[in-house]
Amino acid sequence: MTNMYDEQSAEKHPILLFDGVCNLCNTAVSFIIKRDPNAVFKFTSLQSDEGQKLLQKHGLSTESFDSFYYVHGDEMYSKSTAALKVVRKLDAPWKFLYPLIFLPKPIRDIIYSFIAKNRYKWFGKKDQCMLPSPDIKKRFL
Repeated sequence: MTNMYDEQSAEKHPILLFDGVCNLCNTAVSFIIKRDPNAVFKFTSLQSDEGQKLLQKHGLSTESFDSFYYVHGDEMYSKSTAALKVVRKLDAPWKFLYPLIFLPKPIRDIIYSFIAKNRYKWFGKKDQCMLPSPDIKKRFL
């Protein structure tokens, strides 16, 4: 996907924005890639040029990386809603977590925010964003 704003491609391939230096986030990206054999998702780090452009497009901070984002067309979802949108498209048993979407968002996001706040302390962080291997590089913007 060479042009981030290619609407047809964006409708077909949701984009997942993640904190590129966060070990938990990088593990989550690897987890998703392994369970997404049809390559539905595209990825970019929040720190990348493409990630920064998407954050600006949606009026979000380009300096605060405390959420994971799911972008599909012109829609952007964050935190627990973004995570649940992802599991919905994965194979079983993961897609069966999607009904958690019916829990009130503030309750879901309290849990999400607690983990996000502590992610570096619990899981560590890298000095720079992950570099995808050549076989999955085409899935990154």
